[in-house]
This record gives sequence, C-alpha cells and structure tokens, in this order.
Amino acid sequence: MPRRKPKRPQQAEPGLRADVWGRVEPGPSEIDERYVVRTVPGARATKTYRCPGCDHEIRPGTAHVVVWPADEIGGTEERRHWHTGCWSGRRTRGLTRRWS
Repeated sequence: MPRRKPKRPQQAEPGLRADVWGRVEPGPSEIDERYVVRTVPGARATKTYRCPGCDHEIRPGTAHVVVWPADEIGGTEERRHWHTGCWSGRRTRGLTRRWS
C-alpha cells in the first residue's frame, strides 16, 4: 500500500493560538486589519443575530461565522456574526452596517 504524505500543520499568526480561536483572515475594509474567524455549525447556532454584510438576520439553526479583530483575544465586545457567504464576499460587497 502506498504511503501518504504527512499533513503540513497550518501556519498560525505569531502570538495567536489559531487552533483554539479559529483561523486568521484579512478584514472587510481596505485597511490591513486581521480578524479571527470561527465557524459556527447550525446545530450550535441558538440565537438570532444581524449580519453586518447584508443587514439580514441569521436565524437559529443557520451555520455562520463569528469574526473579531485578531488583536483582541476572545473579543466579546468586537465579535460579529456573519453569514458565511457574506464574509466570503466581504471585499466586493462592502459593509452595510458599522462594526459598532
């Protein structure tokens, strides 16, 4: 049986535990900001949130992502819930709401 190549570990941001908090990605604006992105499966989504990308509700049971600035570990004040598609298209669509 052929041998498989070992998986390469993901490169985390220095000083950030990406394995615990999520992955690090660039933000929606043109400014060079970095954001931690964590996926929320539909089974764990129990509340209604408002997506800053499209200004529509994220209903309970809908898979989505939670995003916060990378410099704020845990970032409960700056945490925002986005539809997965809205976060993926954040560069071309822009924001409909402010982060605050």
